[in-house]
Amino acid sequence: MGALRLRDIHKSFGSVEVLKGFDLEVDDGEFIIIVGPSGCGKSTLLRIIAGLEEASSGLVEIDKAVVNFKPPSKRGISMVFQTDALYPHLSVRENMSQGMKQAKKPETEIRQRVVHAANMLSLGELLDRIPSELSGGQRQRVAIGRAIVRKSSVFLFDEPLSNLDATLRVKTRLEISALHRELKSTIIYVTHDQTEAMTLADRIVVLNDGHVEQIGSPMELYNKPANIFVAGFIGSPQMNFIDAEKLGRSKAKTIGIRPEHISVGGKKGNVAGIVSHVEQMGADTNLYLDCDKIGMIAVRLFGQHSFEIGSKLKARFEPDRVYSFDDAGNTIA
Repeated sequence: MGALRLRDIHKSFGSVEVLKGFDLEVDDGEFIIIVGPSGCGKSTLLRIIAGLEEASSGLVEIDKAVVNFKPPSKRGISMVFQTDALYPHLSVRENMSQGMKQAKKPETEIRQRVVHAANMLSLGELLDRIPSELSGGQRQRVAIGRAIVRKSSVFLFDEPLSNLDATLRVKTRLEISALHRELKSTIIYVTHDQTEAMTLADRIVVLNDGHVEQIGSPMELYNKPANIFVAGFIGSPQMNFIDAEKLGRSKAKTIGIRPEHISVGGKKGNVAGIVSHVEQMGADTNLYLDCDKIGMIAVRLFGQHSFEIGSKLKARFEPDRVYSFDDAGNTIA
C-alpha cells in the first residue's frame, strides 16, 4: 500500500513562507509529478513527506496513518536525490544492499532483492564494480536500485535525471516508466523537465510560490489550463500571450494561442509579421515572427521549412484553439 494524503501543509523558514496550504491526495500506485519554477517549494515538499523536514503545520498521512512525528526510517519511504550519493568505497552490490542490511533483513532475501533490482535496471554485470568505475547514468540507476530493494510504500524522486546528458535522460526515463509498471508503487517525482512530466505522470501538480495552481493529467493541463501561469508553464515553445484589445477581443484581458496552432503562408491571417528567427529542430521548425500589432510570436511547424530572415508572412490562428483569460489571469470558459 502507498496511499498518500497531504492536508494543509505550511512550511516557513524564518519569515519566508515556502509552502502555503498544500493539499494533495495520491492513490496507491499513482505516479505524481510536481513541477514549478525554482524556489516554489517542490523539494521542500518532498523532504516533508520523507521526514527530512518538519512541516510548520498540516498533516502527512500514509495509508491513513499520520506520520508527522515518525522518523524517516519508519515511514516506509525511499528517496532518490538529484545526485546519486553512493558510498564511493562500496561495490554496486554493497551500495544497493545497505538499507536492507541496516534493517537486519536475512542475507538470502537481500541477495534475491539486489539481483532482481539489478536485472530490472541492466546492472547485473556491474554488481562488483565501485562507483568510480561507472558512468553517470549507471550510478544514478544504482541509486534507483538502492531505493527499489527496500520495497517501500512510496518512492520520492527529486530531479533524479537532471545531471544526465540528453541521451541518458531518455534511456533512464524509459526505465523509470517500466519500473513503475512492474512495481506498481506510488511515486512522487519532482522535475523541471516538461518531457519527463508529460510522459511519466498519471497526474501533474503545478506548484507556484508555495501553492497549487492546478492538478490534472498531462493532457488536461495542456488542453485545459486553469490560468495563464499553467498555460505558459506547460508546453514548449511557450504559449503566445497577446493583449486582447489589440485583436479586438472585448470579453478577455489576454488571449493565448499555442505555437503549433498557428499557420503561416496564406493570403489571409490574424496578424502580419516579419521573420525574426528560425530554429531548425529536425522534425519541427520553430519560427519567430515580429508583429507590429502584437509583438513577437512563436510558430511551431511540423517538418522542415526554410524562411528568409526579414521576410513578411501572415499568421493565422486556429479559431477553436484560442484561449481567453480574464483580468486575474484565469481561463474564461
